[in-house]
Amino acid sequence: MRYSNPRSVTLAAVMAAVCLSLPAWANPFEHRLANGLRVIVKEDRRAPTVAHMVWYRAGSMDETNGTTGVAHLLEHMMFKGSPTLGAGEFSRLVAAAGGRDNAFTSRDYTAYFQQVPKQKLEQMMQLEADRMRHLTLDPEAFAQEIKVVMEERRLRTDDQPQARLSEQMHAVAFQAHPYRVPVIGWMSDLESMTVQDARDWYERWYAPNNAHVVVVGDVDHRDVFRLAERYYGPQTSRPLPARKPQAEPEQSGTRRVTLKAPADLPVVLMAYRVPVIRDVDNDVDPYALDMLSAILDGHDAARFSKHLVREQRLAVSASAGYAAITRGPGLFYVQGSPSAGRSRAELEAGFRAEIARIVESGVSEEELARARAQLVAGQVYKLDSMFAQAMEIGQLEAVGIPHAAGRRMIEKLQAVTAASVQAVAARYLVDERLTVAELDPQPLPKTPPRP
Repeated sequence: MRYSNPRSVTLAAVMAAVCLSLPAWANPFEHRLANGLRVIVKEDRRAPTVAHMVWYRAGSMDETNGTTGVAHLLEHMMFKGSPTLGAGEFSRLVAAAGGRDNAFTSRDYTAYFQQVPKQKLEQMMQLEADRMRHLTLDPEAFAQEIKVVMEERRLRTDDQPQARLSEQMHAVAFQAHPYRVPVIGWMSDLESMTVQDARDWYERWYAPNNAHVVVVGDVDHRDVFRLAERYYGPQTSRPLPARKPQAEPEQSGTRRVTLKAPADLPVVLMAYRVPVIRDVDNDVDPYALDMLSAILDGHDAARFSKHLVREQRLAVSASAGYAAITRGPGLFYVQGSPSAGRSRAELEAGFRAEIARIVESGVSEEELARARAQLVAGQVYKLDSMFAQAMEIGQLEAVGIPHAAGRRMIEKLQAVTAASVQAVAARYLVDERLTVAELDPQPLPKTPPRP
C-alpha cells in the first residue's frame, strides 16, 4: 500500500547528511534539462546499487477547499499504469529487478522512489518518465482506489486518537494557511472526489519544470545525465499555476481544543508558532530552536526524560519536536501522557515549568555540548545509506533550499550558543503563540478493533 508521510526534514538530518560527506565521496553534480527538469547525482560507490527519486513540488498545501486529499490520492493513482504499462506493473517490474519502490505525500511535496541494482537504473528512469506524462486515469480504477484511500483514513486517523488529536490541533493552530488541512484530506472531500479532480491535479503540477530527479549510488554522473536526456528530455514543460502567498495571521492568545475519544491514556500536545529557515546564512533562531528541542528531548538524559519522567514521575512519556525546513509556517511541539494518578493539567504545568527554567536560568555549556553530540551521532547512523542521502537532497530542494547549503547549515548549528537557546525559549515559547490540544480518554469499546 502506498503511504502518506507528512514528515519534514530537520536540521539534525541535514547535519548528518553533511557529516556523512566524507572526502572519499564526490559532491553532487547537477544538470538542468531544456524542459526545466533538474537532475542531481551523487556518486557513492560503496555498493553496486542506486536510489532513484522523482520529487514534485506539490503537496497538500497546494490543494483547494473541496478537493483536500487529492495530492495523496494521485500518488496512489500513479501506480495504475499507462497506455504501455498495466495497473500494478510498475511495482512488479521493480520487484523483478531485485529492488523496492514506494511513494509518499507531505504538505510540501510528493515523491516517488526506487532502490535497485545499478544496472536497472535506465529501466527505472524509463518507467518514471512514462508516468510523468502518460498516466492512465481510468474512472473504474479511480473508483476502487478512492475507497482504499478512505479506508486508509479510517485506519490511520479516525481509529487512532493521537492522529485525530494532531489533526485537530493543526486545524486550530492554523486559521488561514493550508497546513490546517490533513494530508490525507477530510473524509467529506474524499467521498465527493471525482476522477476529474485527480486529472486536473495531474495536469496542473506533474510537469518536468515542477520536478527534480535525485540519483545516488554506484553511477557516473555523465551516464545519468545522458539517460535523463533520453527519457525525461522529451517531456514538455508547461505553465505552472501562480503560487499566491498564504500568510498565517499573527496569533494573539492561547488556543485550546479537547478531543474526547476511546483511548488508553490522556495526551497533552502543545504547539508554539515559531520561525523556520528562509535564509540559510542570515537566519539564527531556527538553529537555536533545533538545539532547544535536543536539550529537551534529544537523549535519555535530556530534561523531559530526566525531570518529568524519572524524577517527578509526572509523565509516562514526554517529547519535543521541531522541523526547521518547510515551505509553510513552523511549529515547535511538546507532547506527553501523564502518569497514573496525574492529570493533564499537571503535565501541562510540568512542561511549562521546564520551559520557564530554561528562560530563567538558561542551559549549561556541558548540556549544550551533549545535545549537540547526540544530535549528530543519533542521525549519522540513521542516514548512512544511499536512500537517506537521496532523501536529504530531495527534501531540501523541494522546499526551496539548495542542497549545497548543507555545509553552511552545519556550521550555523554548531555555532549555536547557550544564550541563543535561552533567547528563543523566551521569545517563542509563550502563550501568545501557543495551541494546546488535549486527548480526554473515553472507555474503550468492548468489541475488538477492526482488522
